[in-house]
Amino acid sequence: MTVNVPAAPTTTELLGRPVGSHRPATRKPGPRPERGSSPREGQRVRPLTRRQIEDHLQELGDLYAETSGGGPWAWNQARSAFLRRLAADARRPGFELLIAETTALTGCAYGFPVRGDGPWWEGFDGYLPGRLLRLAASGHLFVISGIHVPSRVRRQNQDRAWNLARRLQKRLLTDHGATVAVTLVKRSDHSTVEALRSWGWRYLEGDTPRTAPLGPFRVLVLDT
Repeated sequence: MTVNVPAAPTTTELLGRPVGSHRPATRKPGPRPERGSSPREGQRVRPLTRRQIEDHLQELGDLYAETSGGGPWAWNQARSAFLRRLAADARRPGFELLIAETTALTGCAYGFPVRGDGPWWEGFDGYLPGRLLRLAASGHLFVISGIHVPSRVRRQNQDRAWNLARRLQKRLLTDHGATVAVTLVKRSDHSTVEALRSWGWRYLEGDTPRTAPLGPFRVLVLDT
């Protein structure tokens, strides 16, 4: 999973004095304004249908390329691989892709609900404990395949409920009535792990460098 994160507007406050008066303007006490990359101003989150996803593939690929880093050659290679993975995931039952937008696409997140059987678990073999497998059987487990947002979101206000990445991941879970999300991250992708953990994701209970199952990936879990 790649996590690459646009900055939303920063709220500001204007101070002034009444016209024709030399006395300082009085202000009623109130809550301090929230500052940082708040999506409340101008960033709308909405799902795309499968047909709309097909219509927006160019924009989604561009978003991935712009937020994944690297040079033009890396963009082309990574962009093509991203679109192939997205097309494969989009065929899964219950798949949902959310976009955030102002006048242009600013972020996206996507995934699919899982059940106790079927091919969804390919790639998760040997990683999930029985508790999560039982949760899948009850229909309350959701796989988040990707969160793609510009980098300031991962550096600022990560713990705020209005952080764009947090909004996207929470919306995916609530839309499907899931109580837990799960994702796989490459062991070598430390920046992605750091970003996910700043947005509330955690390692599996008892998962340490010594006890984690061997393999190229680590499992992270998100509770509602």
